[in-house]
Amino acid sequence: MKAKNCLIFGGSGQIGRNLIRKLTKNNFRVTVVTRNVHQKSYIIKTQANAGYLDIVESNIFDENKIRNLFQKAEICINLIGILFEDKKGNSFKNIHTVFPSLLAKLSKQYNLKHFVHLSALGINEAIDSDYARSKLEGEKEIIKNFPLATILRPSVVYSVDDNFTTYFMTLFNRLPIFPLYYNGKTKFAPIHCSDLTDTIQYVISKNIYSKIIECVGPEIISFKDILQRLLNLMGKKRILLPFPLPLAEIFARILEISPKPLLTKDQLRLLKYDNISSGKYKTNADIGIPSLRNFDEEVKKYCYMWRDGGQFSTEKYNKDLKI
Repeated sequence: MKAKNCLIFGGSGQIGRNLIRKLTKNNFRVTVVTRNVHQKSYIIKTQANAGYLDIVESNIFDENKIRNLFQKAEICINLIGILFEDKKGNSFKNIHTVFPSLLAKLSKQYNLKHFVHLSALGINEAIDSDYARSKLEGEKEIIKNFPLATILRPSVVYSVDDNFTTYFMTLFNRLPIFPLYYNGKTKFAPIHCSDLTDTIQYVISKNIYSKIIECVGPEIISFKDILQRLLNLMGKKRILLPFPLPLAEIFARILEISPKPLLTKDQLRLLKYDNISSGKYKTNADIGIPSLRNFDEEVKKYCYMWRDGGQFSTEKYNKDLKI
């Protein structure tokens, strides 16, 4: 069977690397676009056998260079997204609206079979968030320019390579008290990275053309419960202190000054809204690929890196491993 040519933007992150491994094992020839081949290629090139993976260095807004890549592609997948803006042109509008619009136009112009775009869950409700508005505008541009595109809206994505569970476990190792925003009541449906990439592969392999699919894990967990589960898995105790909103806003305003802020005002606004299936669109389970991986069981596989003494530090953890 002839290999399909797949063009991926954002292939060096946790989702991209996981997806590259799956696609190349299933007879997809993948081209990954990265802005700095010297920093990223050593990670990307280990994800597939020779002959199935090409790495191209390009500014994502260099339309002429990107256009050449579309001439050989059959499928385009956009995984690029940012959590905060910086002063290097990485604004929410540029990354979440302008760039996806460009990819959709090129996908249409070069008659690609499919365009898959990774968006985010809960953006319809979060009307006061710049992040959410830019994501929503990007979706509208995609649907307008390439009606057959499939937009995936995942809840928070976790794995050993994430910026979610690993972020909080790192902070727990440094802070005796952890701020709890909105009393920790915000609900999430965490989806494991591998479950999400299973969904992406399924969509392009089965030629599923659906405008929006919400990608969620097998259970709904509150923010406070997520933190408590992580602490339990780490074998640590920390004080989870509810933060009054005015104080939290001042705290976020101070933190967002740094180049890589721990919290921004926009992220604080996002935490007001639940990050679970809305019921308005199909989910990954509805299209035949339900999430199978359990949050506690998956995090248990790598949380030892944040435990005192490492993997075999306590009797409790040894018992979990049946040693």
